[in-house]
Amino acid sequence: MVPPVSNSPALPAAEPWAPRELALVVPTLNERANIPVLVGKLHDVLQGIEWEVLFVDDDSKDGTAAEVRRIAQTDPRVRCIQRIGRRGLASACIEGILATSTPFVGVMDADLQHDETLLPRMLQALREEQLQIVVASRHVEGGSMGDFDKKRVAISDFATRLSRLIVSSDLTDPMSGFFMLRRDAFEAAVRNLSGQGFKILLDIFASSPTPPKFREFPFRFRTRQFGESKLDAMVVWEYLMLIADKLIGHIIPVRFVLFALIGGIGVGVNLVVLKLALQAGLSITGAGVWATLAAMVFNFLLNNQLTYRDRRLKRWKLLRGLITFCIGCSIGAVANVGIAAQVYGQGNSWWLAGLAGALIGAVWNYAIASTYTWGKTK
Repeated sequence: MVPPVSNSPALPAAEPWAPRELALVVPTLNERANIPVLVGKLHDVLQGIEWEVLFVDDDSKDGTAAEVRRIAQTDPRVRCIQRIGRRGLASACIEGILATSTPFVGVMDADLQHDETLLPRMLQALREEQLQIVVASRHVEGGSMGDFDKKRVAISDFATRLSRLIVSSDLTDPMSGFFMLRRDAFEAAVRNLSGQGFKILLDIFASSPTPPKFREFPFRFRTRQFGESKLDAMVVWEYLMLIADKLIGHIIPVRFVLFALIGGIGVGVNLVVLKLALQAGLSITGAGVWATLAAMVFNFLLNNQLTYRDRRLKRWKLLRGLITFCIGCSIGAVANVGIAAQVYGQGNSWWLAGLAGALIGAVWNYAIASTYTWGKTK
């Protein structure tokens, strides 16, 4: 149970403003109880360092952004970026880093599982050594996964091995969310970042023009005190999407590939419903209408959960999205038939005509879905 924070102890008063050397970017989602504790710990370990912390909050429902602003009223080191209609840990980190001008930037979680006492050593290493990134690793000697169960440890190990597909560096913990880097290292990679999923460190390594020079520090993963873990099956899915994006994203958008694959599954749904409707005694026209509608709803819901997970629609926006999706796909179906007929009429084979129509229909549906159904939330 989350304890009340209205009577949080007063935090140390900030010193007069000076140019900041270090910024810490902390993505948050329902972490209100942890905010004052983390800020207090940062004050303790970063004495003598000019620093600031940016909490990038994905519109938490527990008042996290309000708590950050409460502290910021008396502490200019604390800043809040509240994102509405957008979500995702990687994109939150990118926005936070872009919103600061410090030469060194660190990324850590708000759940108090990262060891803040490592921060001065990480900064010192970047200052004094020819390094671009320093990483707090759970997999080097002296590090630990904490109280992770065997299943989560196995998932982490598998993800580390999978990362070799896109990263050549001998990084022991590409899943780490606790690291620090020079600004120029980030700027060299930022325009190639996919911003997908939750592992921004792996994205930075995979997007850098040359393998970054790095060093790893061991750290022991702590037990969460307040709030709930955000790790679930969909986090694993987002990780796989990041790997796919780095492998083929420069050739064809991964979203489009997934959108087309789901569309193919939708064809199967259409045929199954069509057969069931005909067996139930409906006319071919009536059965076709129900089959088409079922396929559209299936495609919409699966795309909302997987393809556009970072923009997924909820509540009344889900219904509005379904309507725009169905309208767009209906137009796409007409385009599909029209293109196929035109190609076939020019003397081409039936399969070429069908493929051309399907491709045009898929591109149209994807464009409409990305622009209107899952476009920017207003």
